[in-house]
Amino acid sequence: MKRRNFIKNTAAGGMALTGLASVAGVTAAETVSSAPVSFKLNYAPHLGMFKNSAGDDPIDQIKFMADQGFTAFEDNGMMGREPAMQTKMGETLARLNMTMGVFVVAKGGNLANPFAAGKKEYLDIFLDGCKRAVDVAKRVNAKWMTVVPGSFERRLPTGIQDANVIDALRRGAEILEPHGLVMVLEPLSDSPDLYLQTSDQTYMICKAVNSPSCKILYDIYHMQKNEGNVITNMERTWDEIAYIQIGDNPGRKEPTTGEINYKNVFKFIHEKGYTGVMGMEHGISKQGIEGEKRLIEAYKEVDSFEV
Repeated sequence: MKRRNFIKNTAAGGMALTGLASVAGVTAAETVSSAPVSFKLNYAPHLGMFKNSAGDDPIDQIKFMADQGFTAFEDNGMMGREPAMQTKMGETLARLNMTMGVFVVAKGGNLANPFAAGKKEYLDIFLDGCKRAVDVAKRVNAKWMTVVPGSFERRLPTGIQDANVIDALRRGAEILEPHGLVMVLEPLSDSPDLYLQTSDQTYMICKAVNSPSCKILYDIYHMQKNEGNVITNMERTWDEIAYIQIGDNPGRKEPTTGEINYKNVFKFIHEKGYTGVMGMEHGISKQGIEGEKRLIEAYKEVDSFEV
């Protein structure tokens, strides 16, 4: 099957597989991958991350992830998929004992429909997205969904903007809380116009909303860019962190490609007793199957911290 077309990583192994493939009448690219890794944390790839190894079909890609030892999965664009595909993906994840990570609540984009403006039309778009997200979450067995409050409303004082954002999020939490769902707020580094940018600001907002359905998505890549001091700031805001995402800096590629000491960061997260999802929201530094092999090796390396 395409999801198993992963070449082993030693020269001798490659030669042996080529010989076997010739006898069987298949190419080396169609051979079975090595045994899955037993990772210490629940790393979650996304669709497209292993398309060269598994093919274009979403289900085959999820199966391939499981074959490599990954125990979770995330899909930002899940709300845009057909309900039949959502259901099929949810059933596949359940069968493979994989945890569904975040998808993004549809509200029109990261900068669009800003909660800080306090406008009813923007609030209505967000609340409609929350209502539709409940149905999607049921299909895919999801618990967490990403929310970005939008841009600053620079004509308003900061305190008024904060109050508007808190009010909007309380309204969203009222929709999600009866279903045991959690919106995770993500501070981002993509634009200086974004309202939510630091972990302490997000912590304050979550405390003010005061709901189990409103927590922090701590994206290590974005927070390294915006504020640094990753382990200390995670410690300070830990009781509101419900979801973590990964990406090295600079470049937003896999761990080991940038300046972040991910082995130490992951050791800290493991020692905190975190059992949630670690979303792999980053690109890959090399193209093709070789890049996908390197991705797996990078996660083996940074997951090798002592416990």
